[in-house]
Amino acid sequence: MMNIMKEFKLKKEMLIGTASAATQIEGGVLDSSWMDWAKRGYITDGTSPARANDHYRLWEEDARLMGELKMQICRLGVEWARIEPVQGNFCEEALAHYRREIEFIQAQGIKVLVTLHHFTNPMWFEQRGAFEKKKNITFFIRFVEKVVLAFDSLVNEYITINEPNVYAVNGYYFGSWPPGKKKLSGTLKVMSNLSKAHLLAYRKIHVLRIQMGLSDTMVSFANHLRVFVPENPDKLSDRFSARLMEYLFQGRLSKLMIYGRLRGWGKLHAKTKGAIPKYFCDFHALNYYTRGTVTNFQDGVKKDSLKNDLGWEIYPSGIVECAKKLYDLLPLPIYVTENGTCDNDDSFRSLYLYEHLKALSESNLPIERYYHWCFCDNFEWVEGESARFGIVHIDYETQKRTIKKSGEFLRAVVLNSGVDTEIYEQFIEGERYRRK
Repeated sequence: MMNIMKEFKLKKEMLIGTASAATQIEGGVLDSSWMDWAKRGYITDGTSPARANDHYRLWEEDARLMGELKMQICRLGVEWARIEPVQGNFCEEALAHYRREIEFIQAQGIKVLVTLHHFTNPMWFEQRGAFEKKKNITFFIRFVEKVVLAFDSLVNEYITINEPNVYAVNGYYFGSWPPGKKKLSGTLKVMSNLSKAHLLAYRKIHVLRIQMGLSDTMVSFANHLRVFVPENPDKLSDRFSARLMEYLFQGRLSKLMIYGRLRGWGKLHAKTKGAIPKYFCDFHALNYYTRGTVTNFQDGVKKDSLKNDLGWEIYPSGIVECAKKLYDLLPLPIYVTENGTCDNDDSFRSLYLYEHLKALSESNLPIERYYHWCFCDNFEWVEGESARFGIVHIDYETQKRTIKKSGEFLRAVVLNSGVDTEIYEQFIEGERYRRK
């Protein structure tokens, strides 16, 4: 007799794949903000994005491997510093390279979602003040236009900006990411300018594709959402801190970028010519990893909780809680554009995948995509090469790719449209999280 508690079926409309960011996988010495950050010695393990996965050269091998793993979708980033290495000087060769790559991935039967900005800036843009200055938004919109025109009918789905809250908080409040500033007012200014950049990019992409006679355009931005809970629910300051932290980190920004304003304020956040959309996303893009436990206005990790190798709490039900928050804001289809965990020896990643996919599949929300972060182990920002998130192992010295057990599990999920007892017993039984 089958154990129905262990089994689940994917939602009928739900597609499975992986996500990546250009800086984290491509390699190459580029004049970018993250290359500069590495040269200045701010990467924990002393590595840099110059090596990464050498994906810019090995993209065909990676695409074939995605096909072998039966991935149905792929979230792919383009590198602004590669496409526009000098202000106003666009590299047609780089654009042609991305076209060839996308065509090849699609030839494997994999649909591509393109991310236009994923944390990294060309240094010329960084030196002009990047998104601290409202006037610089025009440079980003010019870049967006160049990419969308180059891809024309090849790509119809775009993420304008990835995790604007993470970019702003890490770079301008904690100072742990480029440009390394620490000021709340600057953080809020960057968040505001990123929201304006998204609204204008949303409009621009739709207008350009309408002019090309294309009407199947889907555009959003990638929300990084977390569950915030008080360390002590009976303590008023902890309850208030958790609510305030959620609002400042994600709640306010989500509303601004979805609606172009805070409802009730009555003022459009970004002035645009012509008709103004009722909202500025065609689907919700959710990046979810963990839960934060708040005490005395400090974000922490719940005591004695299950954790990954970076010390993040593993909290599978939070993925549905966060998806519901977005759906309650606006009832649209939901794409989980990132979800994954640092598991350096791949000892619990299959369990992590199982629990998050099961939670999504058993929810009543319209979950249409699940992009696991990530395909290959890669350059994980300030952690460098030391934090492994991939379903494919990378030997950085040789660039050899090896499918992990978790990759085999995800393939089995796709082929079976879910998990049965046999798959559970083969991949999940015996896996355990660690307590730290």
